Amino acid sequence: MKQRVRAVLITPDDTMLLMKRVRPGIAPYWVIIGGGVEDSDASREDALLREIREEIAGEAEVVRLLHQLENPKGEVEYFYLARISTWNFADRTGPEFQRDDRGEYILEEIPLTAKAIAEVNLLPEQISDVLRESLDRDELRTTAYR
Repeated sequence: MKQRVRAVLITPDDTMLLMKRVRPGIAPYWVIIGGGVEDSDASREDALLREIREEIAGEAEVVRLLHQLENPKGEVEYFYLARISTWNFADRTGPEFQRDDRGEYILEEIPLTAKAIAEVNLLPEQISDVLRESLDRDELRTTAYR
C-alpha cells in the first residue's frame, strides 16, 4: 500500500505554508505540502523532509505526527506538524514542477487561525477539520515553537 506524507509547516510568524493548486476546469484548492514515500527513503520522516526540499527548497524540523487517514485511493496519508524558518519556492526541484499538464502551484502563507483555514478550500476536508480543532485547543502554536 502506497504511503504519503504531508507537512503542516508552521513558520516563526505563526503562519502556515500551503500549496494552492490552480487547474483548468477545477475550482482552486489548497493542499498541505508533501508527497509519496519512496523505497529509497529511510523513514516516513526522511521522505517528508525530502518532499519539503523538493517542493519549496525548505529545511524543516519534524515535531510530531499530527494525524493519519486513508484517502479515497486507499493510500495512508501521514500528516506531521513541523517547524520551518527557511524556504525558497523559486528553487523548488520536484518532478511535478517540470510538467506543463499539472496546472499551477502557488505557495501561500496563511495566518495560523481556524478562520483562515476555513476560508480556503483545503483538501482533504478531514485535515481541515483536524487543523481547526487543533487550533481551538491551541495545540499547533504551543507545540510548534517553544
